Amino acid sequence: MATSGVLTPGSAPPRGRQVRNPLSLRRVETAVSRSAAGFGIAFLLQTTPAIIGQLPTTHLAWNYVFIIGMLVSLLVTVVAAVTRRYVRAAATTFAAVYLIGLVSWPFAILDPTSIPTDSFWLYGIMTVATSMAAIGLPVRWASLYLVAIPLIYAIIRLTPAGGDVGPSRAALDSVFALILGGVITIIFTMLRTAASNVDRAQQTALERYSHAVRQHAIEAERVQVDAIVHDSVLTTLLSAARAYTPEAQELAATMAGNAIGHLREAVAVAPDADAVVPAGVVASRISDAATTMSQPFDVRTNRLGRLSLPIPVAEALYSAAVQGMVNSLQHAGAGASRYVEVQGGGDGSVEVRVVDDGRGFDPLAVPTERLGVRVSIQERMSSAGGHAEVRSAPGEGTTVTLNWPDERSAAGPVFEEFAEAGEVS
Repeated sequence: MATSGVLTPGSAPPRGRQVRNPLSLRRVETAVSRSAAGFGIAFLLQTTPAIIGQLPTTHLAWNYVFIIGMLVSLLVTVVAAVTRRYVRAAATTFAAVYLIGLVSWPFAILDPTSIPTDSFWLYGIMTVATSMAAIGLPVRWASLYLVAIPLIYAIIRLTPAGGDVGPSRAALDSVFALILGGVITIIFTMLRTAASNVDRAQQTALERYSHAVRQHAIEAERVQVDAIVHDSVLTTLLSAARAYTPEAQELAATMAGNAIGHLREAVAVAPDADAVVPAGVVASRISDAATTMSQPFDVRTNRLGRLSLPIPVAEALYSAAVQGMVNSLQHAGAGASRYVEVQGGGDGSVEVRVVDDGRGFDPLAVPTERLGVRVSIQERMSSAGGHAEVRSAPGEGTTVTLNWPDERSAAGPVFEEFAEAGEVS
């Protein structure tokens, strides 16, 4: 069992500027749910005198069960809207409670002759119920709820238990509630659609921009490496081929050391980019790469949320993860099970783990000329301000862990046995 990693002194690279979207689905959902919760409280307070005045007309048990259930569900929607958690579930619950109360209302009437001819108090919060349905339900079901609730109310009002107010009054109340609820449902749907389109457009633009930045960085790196190869490596090889004297051989060795140093510097220099890319995009790229492998990888994501990464960090994580998957396919064995896990931390950190339960290996026994992990994984993560750790032993599988940023103490021990041993690639 061994660990590996090269700690780069200094702080992690800047995370870049996150562009805040003024119109997003999350913000629209928050504004709509909070508005509906606020109007729900206002409508309930406005209806309170009617509720108190009409309590003697219905069974006491129905009053306790339904009114308390409605109050509790409305308070839950308020809490959910403020905390932005379980908003749709809370809104759907209130809509369901109202529907149950409306359907059971005729059976709770004590004396049909005591029913008011103007409106029963349930009518005063009907718009709140249709608004909650528009928030919590899909458009198709919210539209069905919007039509069904006023229709049920109108039918009940035509019965003796509902006051028998006549077709004109029942139709007037029903159509008014339908129009008002329909306007609210249409507004909510249009806002959601517009916000979803903006989110998709922003995501597409960000992916295209990230791709352009990535291509530019790759091209710049290629030009730099080509120049080093032409100016240093080829010159060194030609000098070595003509080194017939000890002095010429010593000069060729010096030139070779300088060329290796130039190549290492080229690897260590990451593209300078102030842009950021969502961590979910990195996870999607890793998942896409996993589908192209000769054997399957199960890709899992957890707690990425709205986490974003600098472009160089995203590239380093992606490339190192792909190299880890390739190494697993080459050396873990055909019968091994494999998975990749991309997980975000509450402090903005990211961890990528490439795990297999294959035959494993002894890192110290790997020849030093193998560069798979040392260059493709360790140094790549180190140059981006991260840390790569490899754990393996014969018969115990292999785990490659990529962390960004590298939060290890610069004064602490650095385990380099695996970096010195290298990796089979």
